[in-house]
Formats: sequence, structure tokens, C-alpha cells
Amino acid sequence: MIMLVGDTLEMKKKHPCGESTFQVLRVGSDIKVKCLGCSREVTVARVKLEKGVKRVITPEGEERK
Repeated sequence: MIMLVGDTLEMKKKHPCGESTFQVLRVGSDIKVKCLGCSREVTVARVKLEKGVKRVITPEGEERK
């Protein structure tokens, strides 16, 4: 799965604040994302994050799988 900085991720499970969308801030072996509900920033291992992603939305509004 390809994720780039600026992409929006829709996750299978919700964040404790109730939001299920996150924005990608940094990519590498770990990926830093920001919750779009409460603005909390979290660093997650790429492997773990990829398992929880439902879909990836680019800044242009296109969907990437």
C-alpha cells in the first residue's frame, strides 16, 4: 500500500475521540499520523498501520488502494 505525506487515511477502527480519519505527516519504517478529530499525533509501525487502513485518499480527492 502506498502512503505519501499529505494523504488522508480512513481506518477500520475509530480513534478514542470518535474520529476514523488521519492525515499522514511522515513516512518511513514508522509512519506519523495526525487524528483529524482531536489533532493528536501518533507514530505507528508501517506494518501495523497498513493492516488497519480501510482506504487512502489523496489531497486531490482520489482514492488509492
